[in-house]
Amino acid sequence: MTEEQRQPLWLQLQVVTQVLAAVRRGQSGTAALDAVAALSRPGVQALSYEVLRSLGRAQALRKVLAPRTPPPLVDALLCAALALLLQDDHASYDAFTLVNQAVECAKRTPAIKPQAAFVNACLRRFLRERVALLSQTDGDPVARWNHPSWWVEQLQADWPAQWQTLLAAADQHAPMVLRVNARRGTPAQYLEKLRDAGIEALPAGQFGVVLAAPCAVGRLPGFAEGWVSVQDSAAQLAAPLLLAGWPHAETHRVLDACAAPGGKTAHLLELSDARVTALDVDAVRCNRIHQTLARMGLRAEVIAADAAQTATWWNGEPFDAILLDAPCSASGIVRRHPDIRWLRRKTDIAQLAAIQARLLASLWPLLKPGGRLLYCTCSVFRAEGEQQIQAFLSRNTEAALLPSPGHLLAGMGGQGGASVDNPLGDHDGFYYALLQKTAA
Repeated sequence: MTEEQRQPLWLQLQVVTQVLAAVRRGQSGTAALDAVAALSRPGVQALSYEVLRSLGRAQALRKVLAPRTPPPLVDALLCAALALLLQDDHASYDAFTLVNQAVECAKRTPAIKPQAAFVNACLRRFLRERVALLSQTDGDPVARWNHPSWWVEQLQADWPAQWQTLLAAADQHAPMVLRVNARRGTPAQYLEKLRDAGIEALPAGQFGVVLAAPCAVGRLPGFAEGWVSVQDSAAQLAAPLLLAGWPHAETHRVLDACAAPGGKTAHLLELSDARVTALDVDAVRCNRIHQTLARMGLRAEVIAADAAQTATWWNGEPFDAILLDAPCSASGIVRRHPDIRWLRRKTDIAQLAAIQARLLASLWPLLKPGGRLLYCTCSVFRAEGEQQIQAFLSRNTEAALLPSPGHLLAGMGGQGGASVDNPLGDHDGFYYALLQKTAA
């Protein structure tokens, strides 16, 4: 039995409560979970993600059960317990055990202890009146879809025929997909290694394999030696799209802007001997690029700088190709990071779109005539994809849009359709536009 399995549920709930409270204060779930002890983190993360996926309904139920908002930690524990009580089809604990342990958590947490009887009363009322309470909250779109109302409305406007499917897909567990290092071997060869290690997997796209069940990277054969990287199938399209059809890509000078943590940088180097510059505004995240490249046995020039402030880092030598994986809402990867939906605000989209437009305008002059710029975001919002590129094209007559996937919607295949998509049809939401600068 592992240390995690020996931990009582009340203790895990205590940490889950703290994680949820941190997210509500505006901290990312990743940062909150990084602060959790390593032995506890897998179990706490699994429970926290379940809570965040059902938080809309849980909050609506709490408002019915306790119309006056309790203190923050009490509210967080109540909502966490209610969210976990909603997991009928894949619940890890039966309802009565969960309620008992939530009350035990309240009793053992000084800031919540005075409200332990209140927590017990609310949760036991939910068990008694579950059907009626769920029916009472059905009319709330935030409860129905477990996303903020503005997010639901934006998807309805952007994708009137697919919005319900997108919201449902966002609450599913994402598969664990690996990208096989083309310098080490093929997906078929790596599938044999996985079979020998007792790990079930299937091929996924040109360079990938998808695991039947997630596992720790330490169990993956050859991971430390750079055989594979963890990368979703949609993200694996970036490097092949940028390099496709270039017979001498090894002679090219390539910029990977906004490169951290270095997955796409590594893929570019796996597929070519190009001179790659990897840029990121965050010096700490640049260390992640170095670590990624070191594990893969690859080399690139890594610079910590703001890509839009070209005078601070560019040496004046034009690039043959630029990969701009622009900062975005991350609305396409919300199933992997369910906290994102609760952290984002409606006003963020316009602010992020402005940053994307600034990066495009700043980097485009650095591209040689005839060169390519691949713009991508892990977003399903049109303002960060199709609308962004149409606005750019209207301002730049020397830019031509080459065949590109466009918007890739999670679990639905390509909407723009020019590239071979993941045959499993199960990938993150993404947007790709491949632009070429016409000769001067």
